[in-house]
Amino acid sequence: MGGFCGALLKALRPVTTGIHAWCVLPNHYHLLVSVPDLRNAIRELGKLHGRTSFNWNKEENAPGRKVWHAAADRFMRGDRHFWATMNYIHHNPVRHGYVQRWQDWPYSSVNEFLSSLSRAETERIWRDYPIGDYGAGWDEPGL
Repeated sequence: MGGFCGALLKALRPVTTGIHAWCVLPNHYHLLVSVPDLRNAIRELGKLHGRTSFNWNKEENAPGRKVWHAAADRFMRGDRHFWATMNYIHHNPVRHGYVQRWQDWPYSSVNEFLSSLSRAETERIWRDYPIGDYGAGWDEPGL
């Protein structure tokens, strides 16, 4: 997954004005990015998906297997939505049962996020911008 994380961030750099949060899990990933041109960003992610699916299928002798199934984009409606999304992305490995604490998951921006703010500030953000049922119906644990 480390190789995919590097490739993902490399693909995003030229098409974003900010990579705010990211998390890669074994079967999906989440991003919180600022993009001046969403179509261009989606096109670059599509190229990344094409390259990785081709390589993974070749490695596993599974030609034609569909690796990437869907994508969704959301416009951040304000600060509350932005920070709840930040919390959701960093909490995703816990939500899916891979780790018990955010900082134990190596394939995300969480440690950079936590080191950029004080403990009191990160706790305030968690408390003030709860995730509640964010992701219900489209990112269920166990998927």
